Amino acid sequence: MLDSAFFNRPTPTVARDLIGCLLVRELRGRPRTGRIVETEAYDGFHDAASHAHRGMTPRNAVMFGPPGQAYVYIIYGMHHCLNLVTREEGYPAAVLIRALEPVEGSPLEPSHGPGRLTRALKIDRRQNGLPVTRPPLYLEPPATPVRRVVSTARIGVDYAGQWAAKRWRFVDPASAHLSVKLGRRH
Repeated sequence: MLDSAFFNRPTPTVARDLIGCLLVRELRGRPRTGRIVETEAYDGFHDAASHAHRGMTPRNAVMFGPPGQAYVYIIYGMHHCLNLVTREEGYPAAVLIRALEPVEGSPLEPSHGPGRLTRALKIDRRQNGLPVTRPPLYLEPPATPVRRVVSTARIGVDYAGQWAAKRWRFVDPASAHLSVKLGRRH
């Protein structure tokens, strides 16, 4: 299992290093496992695309906590998103898990996209603040390292000015389970 030290590093580094890792959610003693194939980094007060950009609120308080916790929030009033808190306590940063590739033998439903991913893993606000370093929600290092990881601009953050151009979305280009397909220019 990945420990909290893995998450206590620069957020884009963690986001990149999560590609290929296994995300495991135990439900009634049975694991649902997916290989992480797409992530996005959100880093600190200055990142205009980050929920922490304007400071701490009840919604984003978990982002300010210790590394290695789940930050779960709702978008559009109906979809949950799973983020993993990074960096040192007090510095608000997290990695959004955008897509998983089902692992053979796991009863994981299609999970390309943050909302589908949380539905498939039965993750909601009840997991907000849960450590992701032990069951029932944890990560395993990749069985084989991903050969190539591609970075692109993050999805849907055009409002963030210069921060929208940050190439903080990381993907396994060999995966057919990305939430948004790579364009020719990537």
